[in-house]
Amino acid sequence: MAPSYLLAALPPPELAARIQTFRAAHQLRDAAAVPHITVKARSGLLPELDWQANLREVVARHAPLPISVGGPRLFSNGTAVYLEAASVEGVDLHLTLLDALRPARFFGYEGPRLQLHLSLVLKRRGVELSELLTAAQTEFADLEREPLAFTARRITLMRKPGPGGIYAPLEEWPLLG
Repeated sequence: MAPSYLLAALPPPELAARIQTFRAAHQLRDAAAVPHITVKARSGLLPELDWQANLREVVARHAPLPISVGGPRLFSNGTAVYLEAASVEGVDLHLTLLDALRPARFFGYEGPRLQLHLSLVLKRRGVELSELLTAAQTEFADLEREPLAFTARRITLMRKPGPGGIYAPLEEWPLLG
């Protein structure tokens, strides 16, 4: 199967390390192994990479993204435990990327109601999300009380080699300024 790509803002190293420690403590192995906040999911990001130059230009014209990361949540469809992420500018960048790409089809969660998030664990066989949500609420209680604010100054192109792989950084694209 062909590789898949996405565009993401990476959290500050200290938060990424906390997430990786949490994941290691619970022996979690899934595509979210490298902490990231997706601003453009894989729809329309074809293996031929002919979209890359166009989207790199879109990113270069967009202002940095103020992002706030809050406490743990469980998606209502039960697919993942995540840290809530909020950024009006991040959703704006997502919409601009979607408009520039104009994929023939895109995911139902893409568009103006995109829920930015930082995945902690994805639903898989043998993984009990309700238990992991409770553990995450304990581990990341400080973010529930006081969300972590940071500014993303670059967008990272990430690649997953195929099923069972992880999304890993491929290259960074600087935002305006």
